[in-house]
Amino acid sequence: MVTGARKRRDRRKFNRDLKIKAANGKSMNALKVFAEALRFLKDDALQTIDNITVVGEKFVPSDFTWVLSVPAIWDPSAKQFMREAATQAGIVTDMNQNGLVFTLHSEAALSYCMTLPADGFITRGLDKMDKSPGTQYAVVVAEDENIDINVHEVLEGGGLKELHRASYNDLGGQSVDRKFKEFMREIFSNGFWDEYENNYPSEVQRMLKDFSCLRKTDEDIEICCPFKLEKVAQKRQDIEEYFKRVQGASWDYGLIRISKQKLRSFFAQSLLGITHNLREINKYFNIGCILLVGSYAESKILRRHITDEFIDDCKVLCPFRSREAILKGAVTLGINPSIKLPKSAFTYGIGVSDRFDKLKHREDRKFTNKEGEWTGGLFIKLVEVDEEVSWNKTIEFIFYPIEADQTIMNFYFYRTQKKSPKYVTGEGVEEICCLFLNSPKTEGGRSREVKMTITFGCMEIRTTVKDLISESSTKFDFVWK
Repeated sequence: MVTGARKRRDRRKFNRDLKIKAANGKSMNALKVFAEALRFLKDDALQTIDNITVVGEKFVPSDFTWVLSVPAIWDPSAKQFMREAATQAGIVTDMNQNGLVFTLHSEAALSYCMTLPADGFITRGLDKMDKSPGTQYAVVVAEDENIDINVHEVLEGGGLKELHRASYNDLGGQSVDRKFKEFMREIFSNGFWDEYENNYPSEVQRMLKDFSCLRKTDEDIEICCPFKLEKVAQKRQDIEEYFKRVQGASWDYGLIRISKQKLRSFFAQSLLGITHNLREINKYFNIGCILLVGSYAESKILRRHITDEFIDDCKVLCPFRSREAILKGAVTLGINPSIKLPKSAFTYGIGVSDRFDKLKHREDRKFTNKEGEWTGGLFIKLVEVDEEVSWNKTIEFIFYPIEADQTIMNFYFYRTQKKSPKYVTGEGVEEICCLFLNSPKTEGGRSREVKMTITFGCMEIRTTVKDLISESSTKFDFVWK
């Protein structure tokens, strides 16, 4: 439905064996890297809390609910990967998975901004955010790497319903940084900049970091020229000569001056792409307000452009300290997750077997055991794609073994973009997890009841399967949103 500058479609699966490569070319297990990063954050948070509480009172991870905010583009496998990393980091345990919840960046930011007074936003002279049922917000999560645009609607009672989500790369703050670096390459031409970058990569990174802070303004800027860049450049020619070939930049005793007009030009591609995608989304929804959040939203040039482009159509708001809106909103949702109404990104179901009926079932799905003829791989739907599911909704199923002496039962879970597939082998249906249940007491034969309880939580499905005779059970959580 939405077009624009390279809508992101990276759906690479995350798993325990995934490797990531460092800048020095060495690879390491990604799960280990993420687990240790989360462990550091956990330990630091607990230490900070201990430092401000009563002497002698120690807190442990299970004393808290931990919230991980994630971008809209993340595949469910990535979220499941993060849950495993959090478990290895000691944030939660296998027995206490409810202590970790996920939320989207846009949901978190909007939830926080809904609590702010009118003077909590950079734009002055406007009322505080409209909480009237039916009001639609386009939340632009503007970060350095990519731009997420999600549409949410306010419900009766103040809850939120997601209507649309999209993510675009090459439009965030890093695209502005890249344009700046291209300009440096234009100034220090004939391969000199590339040579400098290869020899002194840390200096280039420091220079880009300084620029990323300066691009928040809408004025002429001055960037300190690294000593090695100036020294090496001077060996070729007087450094002022480099700036005679370009427009919008000048040299001033160790400082590179960039004009406001040139700075704005670095934003052109990013602003064009964001505006285009917002206009496309606005065709399908009745947007009452555009909310800008994230680190890139701190840019005056970005805020002014979006305001000028859409002021005749809707409000444009940005909270003070916009990069903290997601963090503070995640806390809000961790305390009260029921304020949002999740919407399933897929149709989820389980595969089951049933007595074969030639009038209803395909012949190629038939198999035979000592109990008779069966059809396998029937898709039993749990939730449908785009279905709104209330917080902590629970459904139950009763299953029976297909053989009287069966001691192990397996339950395979699937997902698809189709609304009502009949078989798990259909096109576009993929397996996402499997549960195995031990059922050692076979005295009841095929009359043994196995109860499956499925609870829809904050972006996750919690599944428990219990043998009512043997009293054995197993459980599994997987991300569904």
